[in-house]
Amino acid sequence: MIDAADQIFNQGGYADKVVEGILKRDKRWGSRDRGFIAETTYDLVRWKRLYEAIAEVKEPYSRGNLFRLFAVWAVLRGIPLPDWNQFEPTPSRRIKGRFDELSRIRKFRESIPDWLDELGASSLGETLWTREIAALNQQAEVVLRVNTLKTSRTALGKMLADEGFGNHTLRDYPDALVLNERANVFLSGPFKQGFFEIQDASSQLVAPLLRPTPGQRLVDACAGAGGKTLHLAALMQNKGQLIALDIYPAKLKELKRRARRNGAHNIETRTVTSGKVIKKLRASADGVLIDAPCTGLGVLRRNPDAKWKLKPEFLGTITKTQQELLRDYSTMVKPGGALVYATCSILPQENGQQVQAFLESDAGDDFRLIQEQTQYCSVTGHDGFYMARMEKSN
Repeated sequence: MIDAADQIFNQGGYADKVVEGILKRDKRWGSRDRGFIAETTYDLVRWKRLYEAIAEVKEPYSRGNLFRLFAVWAVLRGIPLPDWNQFEPTPSRRIKGRFDELSRIRKFRESIPDWLDELGASSLGETLWTREIAALNQQAEVVLRVNTLKTSRTALGKMLADEGFGNHTLRDYPDALVLNERANVFLSGPFKQGFFEIQDASSQLVAPLLRPTPGQRLVDACAGAGGKTLHLAALMQNKGQLIALDIYPAKLKELKRRARRNGAHNIETRTVTSGKVIKKLRASADGVLIDAPCTGLGVLRRNPDAKWKLKPEFLGTITKTQQELLRDYSTMVKPGGALVYATCSILPQENGQQVQAFLESDAGDDFRLIQEQTQYCSVTGHDGFYMARMEKSN
């Protein structure tokens, strides 16, 4: 854990990749050991600002300071510390008192940078932001999306239960199953057979908003590694053409690997190397999905290190990119077709304001807004998301 914290805080590593690497070090570790290391590391990342204020340390952290952060974590959770020199002395009473004091201040209680606290409050209002950031600091459930190309939700639920993965359904999310306890389902038989993907419930609402039907020509314009592409393929029942675009070839390579496991055969990947790729698809798609790059503030439960990697100026940069994507990729929608814009952010600057600006521009002149919704974690218990469906006139 100390090595993991050093890589994340001092060397700029991404928490998920660092934890993955650390867990590969010793094959003798059992599932309980691995779970403890992973969850403790994520806790240190999630509560970094609070813990460093209590421990009175600052970045870059020395190894001794990292042990102090861990000691704070252990004391606050009532976990006895080992009799090691690194933990002597640990002022437990002072740690608890300092925690009580700092917990009255939102930016410390929720462990976020000043600029992010100010941005959230000004964008969402004090009340909603206070609720939302608290919800986004809770550990996320493990939500699965059944791959209906290969099985049904009922059958998958039974298969997983038979392997010891207790699960339950989610009302209003027809393809979702939630694990009763966090577990590594990637080692399960159903996963290896391509019967499901890990995908949060809010994310599972995006592909259906495009209203895909078998035989259509659809474009996933920012496909990445293909979570929503695979959902679209299942909803299309493998019939029609699904074109997955991205500027990163490595992500599309991963999409192809996942598609093979899922049995999704109607997906064609294209790397966007220039505007020519978009021009060739002009006015040819029944539907286009723009799952736009964003600040990712709606998925902080899963990516807590984003709080520390995000910079204030990034919002201006990414909103410009979002405007360009809407302007350029909307040209692929044919008359009568649909355009869905989505982000995993909760900021109106990236969401409704972007859609409104697009609709008021020359590029959006032929489109009208049909439906939009914002998923707040504090309301639904799932990731923060925004999605809007627009339709182009005939």
